[in-house]
Amino acid sequence: MTTAATPEAFSFQAEISQLLHILSHSLYQNREIALRELVSNASDALNKLRHIQLTHEQYRDDQPLTITLVPDKEAKTLTIQDNGIGLTRDELIQNLGTIAHSGSKEFLTKLADNAKGDLSLIGQFGVGFYSAFMLADNVEVITRSYQETTGWKWESDGSGRFTVEPVEGDVPRGAQIRLHLKADLEEFLEPFRLKGIIRRYSTFVPYPVQLEGEQLNSQSPIWVEPKDQITAEQYDGFYQWLSHRSTEKPLWHLHLSSDYPLQFQSILYCPASNMELMGFGRMEHGIHLCAKRILVQPDNNDLLPEYLHFMYGLVDSADLPLNVSRETLQDHQVIPKLKKVLTKKVLDHLAGMSEEQPEQYRKFIDQFGSILRTGVSSDWENREKIAGLLRFHSTYGDDRAAVISLDDYSKRAAEGQTQIYYLTGLQRDALAKHPRLAAFQKRNLEVLLLDDPIDEYALAQLGEYKEKKLVSIDSADVSFPSSTDPVDEDLPPPPKDLPRVIELFRGALGDKVTDVKETSKLTDAPCTLTNAEGGYSRLLQTVISQQMKEFPRSKPVFEVNPRSGLIRRLAELSVNSANDDFIRNCALQLFAGAQLLDGLNPDPQETATRMQQFMEELAETKTTIIV
Repeated sequence: MTTAATPEAFSFQAEISQLLHILSHSLYQNREIALRELVSNASDALNKLRHIQLTHEQYRDDQPLTITLVPDKEAKTLTIQDNGIGLTRDELIQNLGTIAHSGSKEFLTKLADNAKGDLSLIGQFGVGFYSAFMLADNVEVITRSYQETTGWKWESDGSGRFTVEPVEGDVPRGAQIRLHLKADLEEFLEPFRLKGIIRRYSTFVPYPVQLEGEQLNSQSPIWVEPKDQITAEQYDGFYQWLSHRSTEKPLWHLHLSSDYPLQFQSILYCPASNMELMGFGRMEHGIHLCAKRILVQPDNNDLLPEYLHFMYGLVDSADLPLNVSRETLQDHQVIPKLKKVLTKKVLDHLAGMSEEQPEQYRKFIDQFGSILRTGVSSDWENREKIAGLLRFHSTYGDDRAAVISLDDYSKRAAEGQTQIYYLTGLQRDALAKHPRLAAFQKRNLEVLLLDDPIDEYALAQLGEYKEKKLVSIDSADVSFPSSTDPVDEDLPPPPKDLPRVIELFRGALGDKVTDVKETSKLTDAPCTLTNAEGGYSRLLQTVISQQMKEFPRSKPVFEVNPRSGLIRRLAELSVNSANDDFIRNCALQLFAGAQLLDGLNPDPQETATRMQQFMEELAETKTTIIV
């Protein structure tokens, strides 16, 4: 087997060069991960070939599909060989020279920013091949595609360039990854070391991994075994193989078996941590789909709904034919039936956990609640069940960290209460002090505090929960149950010149508001902004309009509290027209303050100028006389 022509030279994509630099300088304890990744890639190549052989008879043969490790102490090379799908010349250049997955770039950014970045996650981002440079100064790939008779050689020393050239002679189908090991890594030529790594990281690979004629992985498919015969270590090991998280235990797992109406076995896992919260972008993986223990499709995205996309697992269906093509798999009648059953099982499991293991469930919600809530708007059939699983902060109790469910809220609702109240903002501390809450607190009415506008979007999509309408407290739709009305409250009458103040406020605010009017829903605060048309809060309208430029935003109603000391004083001043400009400026400043309380941004220049003007006027009233 010799090369026949001058090698073509290519440059790596910039991100690949960055990755190779990180990997070549990685810590020693990470290096065995490279072997895990190369064996995993070989398994993927065998999966692809097996599926092609199932659906295309011309590519079938009697060769057993295997992965072979070949250490050569004399040459100081370690070869990982498979007889899978192989690569063409163009695939070598494209697949081993660029990063197509945007998440991979995010992964690189995180690693570059953090010297302690978790390299064990590299396989999740589609760049596991390059971990070879953690072990090797030089890497060769000798390969032949199942569709071709010509073999090709790819080679690089990781310095920023690689070469590709044809290979003469008989090149077996598949790929040989030959690692020219670094000087201090000859331990990876020792059989005992290789056996330990394979048995630790790759015991669940569904193809034989062989070394010197010995099969190193002999783990049976645990998903078909009785639950009481599987150890916690086996469950954890299978999760680590599926997820490429070699040191993480899952938060929980669900082992399912069914004979009717569908016949299947499955193990589903929830990770302990949500990488998306760490800024890595969306995790691109799905559920492995098997038919009678044979892998039909890795990372199938049609077996669970979008709002459960963070889960790992495997589903083995006896109702799925082995030779189903990838093109028809998505439309196969078994898939939506499996999805419906699996979704119900996961949601039921979460509901049970929320009751029986509240601390464990809180960990789940903290990590994945932001993803789960999207199911309220996307899964009509299960939307109320999903809503019941969500958790929110509220005005109930003294524990600021506590969260409650909508069921908790409903159980504490006042007699005759037909609404569930919520307030949206960006900071929980500010929400808890919002002046609009005073009227609800006075009536002992609980309010949900949503410090993420997307929570409000989910509740707005839900509309109501168990016959109680979900209402933002800045909405004109708010109604108080009569059972909470204050008894014998001796309120002062509105100041007689309040209409004059309201008239001046209207003139000052103009088209910034729909109207200015008196309100009885405040206690001490001078004013508030109310959404006259109901629906989304003004903060959520602002967030949506930033994404959808044509989104119609409603103008608020400016509500004035006649019991406020400031408003009463302005009413007194309004009898003198010389105070009109001052009252108008007060209206504008109160409007800006109300916007800030709602998490919105008033015009900074105008607001700062008015504040300075007020301070100058106030300073003029002060005296230098020391009493």
